[in-house]
Amino acid sequence: MSELSKLTLAEARDALRKGETTSLALTEACLSEIEGAARLNAFVHVTPELALDQARAADARIAAGDAPAMCGMPLGIKDLFCTRGVPSQAASHILNGFRPEYESTVTQKLWDAGAVMLGKLNMDEFAMGSSNETSTYGNAVNPWKVDDRDLTPGGSSGGSAAAVAADLCLAATGTDTGGSIRQPAAFTGIVGIKPTYGRVSRWGIVAFASSLDQAGPMTRTVRDAAIMLGAMAGHDPKDSTSADIPVPDFEAMLTGDIRGKTIGIPREYRMDGMPAEIEALWTRGAEMLRDAGAKIVDISLPHTKYALPAYYVIAPAEASSNLARYDGVRYGHRARLAEGDGIVQMYEKTRAEGFGKEVQRRVMIGTYVLSAGFYDAYYNRARKVRALIKRDFDEVFAQGVDAILTPATPSAAFGLGEMQDADPVEMYLNDVFTVTVNLAGLPGIAVPAGLDAQGLPLGLQLIGRPWEEGDLLNTAQVLEDAAGFVSRPAKWW
Repeated sequence: MSELSKLTLAEARDALRKGETTSLALTEACLSEIEGAARLNAFVHVTPELALDQARAADARIAAGDAPAMCGMPLGIKDLFCTRGVPSQAASHILNGFRPEYESTVTQKLWDAGAVMLGKLNMDEFAMGSSNETSTYGNAVNPWKVDDRDLTPGGSSGGSAAAVAADLCLAATGTDTGGSIRQPAAFTGIVGIKPTYGRVSRWGIVAFASSLDQAGPMTRTVRDAAIMLGAMAGHDPKDSTSADIPVPDFEAMLTGDIRGKTIGIPREYRMDGMPAEIEALWTRGAEMLRDAGAKIVDISLPHTKYALPAYYVIAPAEASSNLARYDGVRYGHRARLAEGDGIVQMYEKTRAEGFGKEVQRRVMIGTYVLSAGFYDAYYNRARKVRALIKRDFDEVFAQGVDAILTPATPSAAFGLGEMQDADPVEMYLNDVFTVTVNLAGLPGIAVPAGLDAQGLPLGLQLIGRPWEEGDLLNTAQVLEDAAGFVSRPAKWW
């Protein structure tokens, strides 16, 4: 079977079970693709020996007839997930040389299911960014190209998105704090799902904003997302926010039937200056779901306009608290000290050298909004707004809406460097359609649905009821089938 690295998880699983290929062959094909894709800078630590050992073990397991769906699948792992003995730096200079002695719950569950680790993937530093330009490893590059520019793969899971879109791995893990799975998925023409907060364990994932972070799969198809999410999800006593709720068979819930379902179109998402192509794609997406038998209704989420400001108070506040532990004492980078420097100078110099500009900016914002004189004016007020945003969604779902359809991003992928000198708020506006989902703790999925006039992918987002990822995936499957998105980036790297 040629071009093994292009297979979907479902195709690879079926081929493995029929004996048409082996995990070893799949893994070698992916490692070969990674070797030839240095230009994309998607993989930052490759683990070929570990991958080949895991592939051989998976082949033995498949031969013995004891093979879960993910058995033998070569995956890329975002550098935010701690992996035992393998560099896990969160793309930050401050964690240089850090090799954990433990495995994150998500990666452990994937290895227990027989999956194969090809290596670690590029990302924005500490997951703070929307373009993968804040990484200590340098920019990840989008495999899609329409002119002489290098385009962003989105952020923070940019390396994951680029690797899946460029066929360097069959699927990848991502994390989503304000859109970091869904926005890069939309920019690269793949599928990305952020599960309900608490569905997937956060233990062993380097924390950005603990009340918002959630891990999820980044895959080529909705079916693959269902397969991989089933392996990643589940209760974890090591994570106090992990929900003790049974994990259904998400793949079995892909019936392709959404007759009688109600899909909401929120009027507040019709932003001023929205590109006509995004507007047209959104309208077409609603028509596709209507043609499949769903009822389309207009809905209101009145507090949407406050979501971005609330998010950019809450997320930096939690980041300021979470990043206080990186101080040069226990692990990672420590600054050289001048004679006479004490502990305070060591903290200051280490953090100044170790954190990049965007991380420093967010830590400072977070520290400011948590400070004594501003706590009520900013942080407490943002928490109240968050409660109102969640209530908006609760009321819409109580009225019988099953899912909400919105654009995934306000534009297609932009050029690397194009927003570097802009006001940081310009970059933050990339998250305008996605942050509400994290603030409300809901599941959301980005599905590739079309190309813009330049030939770059555009995605649509579906937002579901809490804990109903199966239903959400089924609606996404209908959208995927109707859109018929099969475009792939032409290989130039």
